Formats: sequence, structure tokens, C-alpha cells
Amino acid sequence: MTLKGRTLAGLASDLARDVTTSRELTEAALEAIQADPRPFTRVWSAPARAAADASDRLRAQGIGASPFAGIPISVKDLFDVAGEATPAGSRILATGPAAKADAPTIARLRAAGFVLIGRTQMSEFAFTGVGLNPHHPQPVNPSDAERAPGGSSGGAAVSVALGQAAGAIGTDTGGSVRIPAAFCGLVGFKPTQRRVTREGAFPLSDALDSIGPIANSTACCRALDAVLADSPSPPAPPARVAGLRLATPRQYLLEGLEPPVAEAFERALAALSSAGARIEGLDFPELDSIPAMNRSGSISNAEAFAHHRRRGLLEQRSLYDPNVLTRVEVGASMGAADYCDLLEARARLIEAAAARMAPYDFLVAPTTPILAPRLDDLADPAEFARLNGLALRNTSVVNLIDGCAISLPIGGGDLPVGLMVMARPMADAGLLAAAEAIEEVLRASD
Repeated sequence: MTLKGRTLAGLASDLARDVTTSRELTEAALEAIQADPRPFTRVWSAPARAAADASDRLRAQGIGASPFAGIPISVKDLFDVAGEATPAGSRILATGPAAKADAPTIARLRAAGFVLIGRTQMSEFAFTGVGLNPHHPQPVNPSDAERAPGGSSGGAAVSVALGQAAGAIGTDTGGSVRIPAAFCGLVGFKPTQRRVTREGAFPLSDALDSIGPIANSTACCRALDAVLADSPSPPAPPARVAGLRLATPRQYLLEGLEPPVAEAFERALAALSSAGARIEGLDFPELDSIPAMNRSGSISNAEAFAHHRRRGLLEQRSLYDPNVLTRVEVGASMGAADYCDLLEARARLIEAAAARMAPYDFLVAPTTPILAPRLDDLADPAEFARLNGLALRNTSVVNLIDGCAISLPIGGGDLPVGLMVMARPMADAGLLAAAEAIEEVLRASD
């Protein structure tokens, strides 16, 4: 028994037909974790076994909280779990006060009957995009142990890729679900922010944080999103690739692509075009304003600094990951006017995006312009900053325009590449339906 590569629907079918049990799935997950525990900061072995046994007993009585009851899921280290500290990947909060209640997202997963298998490794305070954390053993990219897994939800993605969980819940402020999904050959979904409550999740940026799943298929992400959402929308009807109007922005998102990324992207576009999608280049010059917009610091810099200062965390600077502290302290040099200017610039970008996207169903671009970076290259702080910025460049656009997006695996080379499909705010249901059709075409073309 293995969870590696398995979909939630496939596992649910096995459970319903008594092909397997929740206890067997849970033991398979725990065995995979024992083989490589690095993706986890904490494993809930005994509670997971107890939850699995309870699920099996209920199923034997014809009772099930949902079709997915009994399936193991991992959660990022920044969600409140009743009775435990919420470390958010840090040393500072590792011995902090225990949460009095589960975060609503955790409570919803429990209510649906998922077996929570453990907390996953993450970039400290969710503030870098390549997935490094010096405080814990470093999980590595499943395709190449010399490369990073992506972040900040790196452990989440690796846990799914290694069959330690059938799906994972992460957060995405500038790409932290989609980047590791792309680097690890998985599907990662960033919903429209306001659809999923962020209560009980350690914040990075109140303006930009989103909560979303990483899994083995779009259908898995849609199922998990339906559990996480405050008010789940009815699923959109099945979509077809033929006739989809797709646009590829000429500016910003396609600049400086590493050759394997560019080649995989072109192959993906060719496959979609052959399947009947109408693909056009799109002038989106407003995207070129983003580097200047963030020249003195970003919304995340300002809001992270304010939050860390408010909680007194900066009094323990020596305990921070230096790469994270550098980013937090950028906010110290930003004034109120700088922050107001950023919010105004973001509002203009949201307005421009609505106009540019209106004639199309979706925008498409590589999820990241680079392949997963080598761990050795990230040892130098300057190179870390450069590669981290590139990893976040494309994905962060979606958070800035308040949209939703999904990363789908493409490529066929030695290392995974992601195709990002982007939609306007609150178009999540249509995006997920179209992504299932796009995913089918991409898989057939590999």
C-alpha cells in the first residue's frame, strides 16, 4: 500500500469498496514518514491511528463524515491545533503558548473525517519562496536531492510527493503553495483570498495571505478547497479545452525563462492549441511597474514587520533565520506613506488586471521562470536573494491582483516545471473546472 501518486477519489473508492482501510492508509503514510521524516516538524502518530480506527468503525456501520473520511492529510506548521504551540517554522514560537482551539481550516478537515498526520516543514514565518529552514532538517526536492523543494510550503509538497500524505494544506502569500507544487511535480491551488478564512493561521501579510491545497490532481485540490472554503460554491460544469480563450502576457512573466522552463511552456501551449484552445499574446504593460512599486519594500515587508514588532518577536533577532530577518527588517525602513503608496499602486494594478483579463477566460504563464534551485547555490546570501526573488516573481502577481490560480505539472524533462493558469477574483469554480480539462490534455501530451 502506498499513497504516492494516489488521488483522493481513488483512495475514497478503495475505502468504499473495502479494498483498504483507513488504518492501512495511515500506516502507509507513517511508514513513508519514518523513511524520510524531514518534511515534518511534528508527526501525530498516535492521534492519527486513533482517528483512522474511528473512521474504520464508522464506515463499518455505514457512517461517513464525507467520501474522504479516513484519508491522511498533512498541514503546514503555521496552523493552530488545539493544545499545541504554533511554531510557524521558527525557534521563537516553538515553545509558545498552546492554541486554545483548532484553526477553522483544521476543524473543517477533522469534520470531513480526514486523518491529520502531522505538521509540515516550512520557511520560517512563511517568508521565503525556496523552502529553506535552518532550524530543522532540510527536506529536499523529490526529483533531485541536491535541489530545494520550493516554499514556503515546502514540507507540504514533499509530504505529498513522497506518499506521506494524500494531500497537504499550505498558505500562499506570493506563491507559497504554487512554487513547491511546481518544483515537486504536483498541483497547487491558490484560491481567491476572501473565500477561505485565515483565522488561526500565523500571518505574513493580511492583505495577501491565502490558504490552499497541494495534491496529486486538480480534482483533489477542488475537493480539499470545498472543505476549506467558508461558503463552498457549487462546482462549475465540466469544461472543455476546445474554445478556451487563453492569453500569455508578453511583459514580465515571460522574461528570462530558464531554457527547460521555456521549452516545457512552449510544449504545453502547443498541446493546448492542438486541443482547440485559442491562445493569444497579451500586452499587459502594467506588470512592468511591479519592480518599481516594490523598490523600497513590499506590502509583505511592511505588514510582516508590523506583526512581528507587535508580538515582540524582534526582541529575539538572534533566533531568526538571517534570510528571513533581512526581509522582515525591510519593513522597518518603510513609512506610513510608503505603505499607503503600495496599497494605492496595488489598487491600480487590480483595476488594470480586470480590464486586461476581461476578453479572456484565463491567463497562462510558467509558474516560476526557473527550475528548483540547487541547495549549494542558496548558501550565498546574495544568490539566495536573487533566486528567491525569481521563484516568487510570477506567482506573486496573482496575489497582488487578488486573483486565483493553479499550478499544473508540465515538462517531461529531468525536473518538474509548472504551468500557472490564472483567473480573476472569485472565478475559482470555473478555474478548477477548466484546470481539470487542461490537466488531462497536458498529461496526455507528456
